[in-house]
Amino acid sequence: MLNFIYQNSQMGVETLNQLIPMIDNEAFKKRIEAQLKEYEQIHEEAKKLLNRHGYDEKGIGALEKIMAYLMIDMKTLMDKSSSHIAEMLIQGSNMGIIDAVKRINQYEKEAEKEVTALMKRLLKFEENNVERLKEAL
Repeated sequence: MLNFIYQNSQMGVETLNQLIPMIDNEAFKKRIEAQLKEYEQIHEEAKKLLNRHGYDEKGIGALEKIMAYLMIDMKTLMDKSSSHIAEMLIQGSNMGIIDAVKRINQYEKEAEKEVTALMKRLLKFEENNVERLKEAL
């Protein structure tokens, strides 16, 4: 569960870093930059917990990074509007919500409380992202 948090937050960091330069709307850009900061905090916390428990963090593979990068480029080639970017991010957050709920249900009884708490923080963050991003549609 902890490495999922690490990878999920890493994908959020990398995706937002790729999208932020494309955003023209300053208010929307600030909202996305705030999301980026939270993903970075969760990512760092997951890394610390992994290391504290004697595990090396296993980030997203190179192929997965390239595929995500190309997918974002393709999806924003014709439409870089805030509405379209918000739609893409909502879809990504919804996938994260589904995966987080599955993992909580699967591992909550076995996982340490601090790991479960971080997963629930990530889940709540993703749910809040969806609600805030709806305003930009």
